Amino acid sequence: MHPEHLIPAVIIGATGGIGAALAAELERRGHPVRRLGRTTEPALDLLDEGSIARAAAGIGPGLRLVVDATGFLHDERFQPEKSFRQLDPAHLAQSFALNASGPALLMKHFLPLLARDGRAVFATLSARVGSISDNRLGGWYSYRAAKAALNQIMRTAAIELARGRPEAICVALHPGTVETPLSAPFAKSGLEVQPPAQSAARLLDVLAALTPAGNGGFFDHHGRPIPF
Repeated sequence: MHPEHLIPAVIIGATGGIGAALAAELERRGHPVRRLGRTTEPALDLLDEGSIARAAAGIGPGLRLVVDATGFLHDERFQPEKSFRQLDPAHLAQSFALNASGPALLMKHFLPLLARDGRAVFATLSARVGSISDNRLGGWYSYRAAKAALNQIMRTAAIELARGRPEAICVALHPGTVETPLSAPFAKSGLEVQPPAQSAARLLDVLAALTPAGNGGFFDHHGRPIPF
């Protein structure tokens, strides 16, 4: 992909492990990057639509690449559920707010900023466990359900996006298991665990290879489609 196809680039969640690596890799490849997150200026908080709207307004139209690298799996209060007996409405609400509703609001405010002519890409980080047809192990109710919702939101937005921007691409990406605080407690032996820089390089290569035919798709970090 030629540099002009990715200028300007915006990374949302740029203070996280994958987000920071994506921004660094884009810069290494010669692309100027605008970083956004809860501690940037302006601050962007997925739980505050006003902050999303202000951040988008401050950037303006003509974007060639927007990557949503946000995500929530666990914190000091909530851990992935192993059984339906552990289902908790507060946990479900938190997961949907950060993994589905927040990214949906990013699409609401950033998709209109994509360039109207030529190639433009919006990508959101999903997860393979959000695939309903690929679910063989169960568990992780809140995370699975929220990521499945994100996939549906992305797919629906991609259909609408194509009506006005036929060369634009809106996709969900599975970054694999990455050495970050989000996935570290759950990395199993024998599982491929990537450093953030490797995951970022793979994800950007996947995005570079996509065509409008891939709009609305769900892909892993090798560029292979994942069933919904």
